[in-house]
Amino acid sequence: MTRVGAIWRKEFRDYWFSPIAYIVITVFLVLMNWLFFRGFYLLGEASMRGFFGLLPWAFLLLIPALTMRQWAEELRSGTLEVLMTKPVSEWEVVLGKYLAALSFLVVVLALTLSTPLTVAGLSQNGLDWGVLLTSYLGALLLGAAYLAMGGWVGSFTSNQIVAFILGVALIFVGIMVGEAIVTFFAPGFMVTFLEYLGLRYHFASIARGVIDTRDLIYYVSVIFLFLFLTVRAVESRKWS
Repeated sequence: MTRVGAIWRKEFRDYWFSPIAYIVITVFLVLMNWLFFRGFYLLGEASMRGFFGLLPWAFLLLIPALTMRQWAEELRSGTLEVLMTKPVSEWEVVLGKYLAALSFLVVVLALTLSTPLTVAGLSQNGLDWGVLLTSYLGALLLGAAYLAMGGWVGSFTSNQIVAFILGVALIFVGIMVGEAIVTFFAPGFMVTFLEYLGLRYHFASIARGVIDTRDLIYYVSVIFLFLFLTVRAVESRKWS
């Protein structure tokens, strides 16, 4: 695990040396708060439901922006081959990079805490902090799944723009497969299955304040699957 920690420290530090990280954070926070408070004042309801309703779609752009450089820079510069000659396994490299991106996401989510604090200050009755905590847990699990998916498709290309587009496309499919616009046209026996596959379907359940083991198992399974696929993609490059 010390090798994973070393990779995590390097990757996490590199995020903060890139101006892209600050641009992504700023755009994300400004856009989320503008969209949320725009509807918040129109509805006149002290609730964070609108904020977390926007989050899966905001993550659709934020997460691929984080993962697009994860492997592209290594592939472009040829440093991946050098890295793999060192006494470190593919799993350690993939896990170190993934945990660095996940740590960055935790920082981004922490920066959004000013929003519920503002809402609580404007509300006479305050917020349901239990539901808020489960909503943030759901947001972290959702983002963690997005990161694993974006990291996998990003391992196929040395072009960051292509990695970004592939990440957006894969995550969008993962969201839409469980949406009503898709399940409406599906045979009845497929509806429940397609809903279960949908990334946003499970997040919506947790954001209501319900922690169901099926939702937790789903996200852990998605994360493990795409990390495993990323390891295999890195292995194939090592032996090609």
